[in-house]
Amino acid sequence: MTRISLELIPRTRSGLRAELAEVQQRFPSVDTVNIPDLMRFSTRSWEGCAFARPQFRAIPHIRAIDLNPHEPLPMAGALVAHGIDEVLIVTGDAPSDMSHRVYNVDAEQAIRRFARELPHVRVYAGLDPYRQSFARERDYMERKLEAGAVGFFTQPFFDMRLMEAYADLVPDGAEMWWGVTNVTTEGSMTYWASRNAAVYPKHFDLSLEWNRRLARDALQFARERGQHVYFQPIRTDVVEYLGGIL
Repeated sequence: MTRISLELIPRTRSGLRAELAEVQQRFPSVDTVNIPDLMRFSTRSWEGCAFARPQFRAIPHIRAIDLNPHEPLPMAGALVAHGIDEVLIVTGDAPSDMSHRVYNVDAEQAIRRFARELPHVRVYAGLDPYRQSFARERDYMERKLEAGAVGFFTQPFFDMRLMEAYADLVPDGAEMWWGVTNVTTEGSMTYWASRNAAVYPKHFDLSLEWNRRLARDALQFARERGQHVYFQPIRTDVVEYLGGIL
């Protein structure tokens, strides 16, 4: 059964709670939220996910480079206390000003640690269609599965043809979350192209309706395959964005 997740940014706790309440009331088909771990905000991803429970299933993003290999997992207690049994492990970007300490831990190592110390937690890994060749990303996916991941969250796609190409590369049995975001300004378009090396189709359109249509196509794509989808609304009202999709 296809699950629908909404990626929410924990800018403030009150704002996050308000968004969660609004989504629960207006979009009952959204059964999951996933929350990034962003160092510029005081609320960690697992703390934000705790606010979503039990109304939603919740998937915190865990940055591998934040995990001290010589200390207990800092989020373990919160995961157990709030019944959070899924996480997304990403490598994470080191802070440019070294405002907090990071460790030489990569995603594969972090996945193995979660599999060993929290075996009841289902671990997802990242799939990035832009960072390297098809073959290298396929091999990286296979290594993450071998480490203990059960599936993948993708970086947002902007072209259904590229999504279809990656669907053919995903190892059998991997649980997939296909990602879609909205790009409605030239600045946002440039950001995704320069920071993430995103690829846009020739017919790409900055209108909100074009972005909603892409999201609807991705949802249908996931449903046809018995897979999942997550929506990542950026700089747009969550209700306005989802209202044209669900």
